[in-house]
Amino acid sequence: MSDNSDLRILQRFEEAYGGLRGEIAKVIVGQDQVVEELLTALFAGGHCLLVGVPGLAKTLLVSTVARCLNLGFSRIQFTPDLMPSDITGTEVLEEEAATHRRVFRFIKGPVFANVVLADEINRTPPKTQSALLQAMQEYQVTAGGNTYRLELPFFVLATQNPIELEGTYPLPEAQLDRFMFDIRVGYPSEAEEFTIVDTTTSTELHEPRQVLDGADIVEIQRLVKKVPVSETVLRYAVQLARASRDETVPQVSQYLAWGAGPRAGQYLTLGAKTRAIMMGRTTPDIEDVRAVALPVLRHRLVTNFHAEADGITADDLIARLLDTVS
Repeated sequence: MSDNSDLRILQRFEEAYGGLRGEIAKVIVGQDQVVEELLTALFAGGHCLLVGVPGLAKTLLVSTVARCLNLGFSRIQFTPDLMPSDITGTEVLEEEAATHRRVFRFIKGPVFANVVLADEINRTPPKTQSALLQAMQEYQVTAGGNTYRLELPFFVLATQNPIELEGTYPLPEAQLDRFMFDIRVGYPSEAEEFTIVDTTTSTELHEPRQVLDGADIVEIQRLVKKVPVSETVLRYAVQLARASRDETVPQVSQYLAWGAGPRAGQYLTLGAKTRAIMMGRTTPDIEDVRAVALPVLRHRLVTNFHAEADGITADDLIARLLDTVS
C-alpha cells in the first residue's frame, strides 16, 4: 500500500463510499447492515446470496447499486422450466447475406452483464443452477465448444425466499460455497416502514446519481488484494474456520454435520480487508474478521438433527465460535 497511486485510489474510494451510501439511501430506506455487506462483497470481488421474504426491496436494492455504479444490470427469473441456455446463451443458425453460407452465431444470454440478479435461484433444477457455476468461479462461459470471457466487474446476486419450500430445489453445498456472503434481509423498523409507505405512495421519486464506474470497481478489487494483513489477523481467520470442524469444541461440533472449508478463511480475510478500506484504514484487525463472520460462515455450516431438535441455528453456532476462538 506504499504506492502513491494505490493511496490515491484508497483516498478516492473512501470519499466515494460515503457518497455511494448516500445515493443508495435515497431509494432504499434502512437496511444499513445489508447494504454494507452487499458492497463489501462487491468490492472484494465476491458473490452474494440474499435471503428474505418477498417485498423487502431486494431487487430494488440490487438495481439501485448497479445504477449508482453505472454497471450493466440483468435480472433472471428462475423458474422450474428454465434451461441452462436461457442463462448462458444459445447458438442460432443464420445465413450470410453475401455468401449464402449457413453459419452458427452465438447469442449471448443474460449472464453477460456486470450485475446479474438470479431471482429465486432455488426454484430451478440443479442442472440449470449449475449453469452459473463456471461464470461465478472462472468469469467465463463455454457454449458450443467456444469459451467467452465475461466483462469485469462481474457480480452475481441470488435471492431465496425462506418461507415457500414447495417446488424448490435447495442449492448443493458446492454451489453455496461459491457465494462469498449469505445476507439475511429482515423486516424494517416501524419508523422505516412508515417512511417506505409514505415515499412509495407519493409522486416524489428520487433518482440516484452515478458515484463510481466499472473501471473504478476493478481498481478497488485489485487494491483489496494488495492490502497487508498481520499474521495475527490471518491466523484468527483460519482458526475461526477450523474451529467449526474441531471435535474439541463440543458446544459447536455436536450440532454440525459439516463445518466450513478453507474457502471460508479466504473470504473472512478478503471481507476483513475490504471492510478496513471502506472504513478508511489501510490494514484490517480482528474486529473486521468478526464483523464478516456471520455472512461468510452461515451458509457453510451444515447443521444436524440435534440442532433442529434443540432449535439451534447456524447463526447461534457462529456466535459460539466467536466466543470460543480467542
